[in-house]
Amino acid sequence: MRLLHTSDWHLGRSFHREGLLDAQRAFLDHLVETVRTERVDAVLVAGDVYDRALPSLEAVALFDDVLHRLADLGVPAVFISGNHDSARRLGVAAGLIRRAGIHLHTDPAGCAEPVLLEDGHGPVAVYGLPYLEPALVREELGVARGGHAAVLGAAMDRVRADLAARPAGTRSVVLAHAFVTGGEPSDSERDITVGGVASVPASVFDGVDYAALGHLHGCQTLTERLRYSGSPLAYSFSEARQRKSVWLVDLGADGSVDARRVDCPVPRPLACLRGRLEDLLADPDLTEHQDSWVQVTLTDPGRPADPMERLRQRFPHTLQLLFEPDGPTGDGLPSYAARTRGRSDLEVVEGFVRHVRPGTEVDAAESGWLREAFEAVRQDADRREEAAR
Repeated sequence: MRLLHTSDWHLGRSFHREGLLDAQRAFLDHLVETVRTERVDAVLVAGDVYDRALPSLEAVALFDDVLHRLADLGVPAVFISGNHDSARRLGVAAGLIRRAGIHLHTDPAGCAEPVLLEDGHGPVAVYGLPYLEPALVREELGVARGGHAAVLGAAMDRVRADLAARPAGTRSVVLAHAFVTGGEPSDSERDITVGGVASVPASVFDGVDYAALGHLHGCQTLTERLRYSGSPLAYSFSEARQRKSVWLVDLGADGSVDARRVDCPVPRPLACLRGRLEDLLADPDLTEHQDSWVQVTLTDPGRPADPMERLRQRFPHTLQLLFEPDGPTGDGLPSYAARTRGRSDLEVVEGFVRHVRPGTEVDAAESGWLREAFEAVRQDADRREEAAR
């Protein structure tokens, strides 16, 4: 059975304010064409279909279009919700859509209810585990305490119990959206440490033939049976060196896995440049990056005048400008991180005020206002967490 494993579409997301809807549409065109030409038997989408819980109408239209096209090909597709998705919204009309071969797994209660596929060698049970936020699913999964490892372990126990009750030789596939120990993160993934330790051991997925993972944006092989497809597009400059692709996974009659990558379309290459402004503007070796999306880190001892405007004259698609001066900073410490290490949030913000308002100290009233603002944020976070429970 040939499976196409993809994830982290993040429909509706932009890249440093550059719209990506056209690039996402091109990827979905590529996906459908790959399904057709490679004779794919099922599509697996391991979460983060959308970039936000309330996606834009344009993003919803893209999703709706690809569902129709996959259904027209007669190829079943299994989706799970990720930490960016609203599980309840993504799962609307799931029962009705299932009739067209589109399976939306967004409810933790259905972790052990597989999509049953069939080929010439027998059945394949595909289990979809939506993103499991510990605080929200502990009760449903019968977990008294613990973080991501505990709830995902409980869900996988249910999967293994269901699989054990099926006919001998039934092959198994699991979709999950999680940070598995050993994976390499990027800057563009949303932190999932709230509710417990973020990472889960690979051993959680023992007992299944293939685990199609989502959440991390780089394509990765943790074991032959445990892989991340990564996002189809780069969503941060930390992904500049990543090769964006999907996995084509051939599941053998004995559950063996043979996987190969199919590259995704690249809307525009990424380049991370570093150096002094005049050197970057004059270096002939950088000509190849003039059509790239560019991040520039300037190392000039002092900030040059109009750096972004001057950079865009040579690199029109410069999107991010950073400053890391050569040599020590004014206080003798090597970096911003070193200057803020060990300081409270309030002390950091007061230091920022002094920096942008030289020669003027933060008075008692301003310090009080800042303290009240931080306290309001903490109280709001506490209310949100309590409501989530």
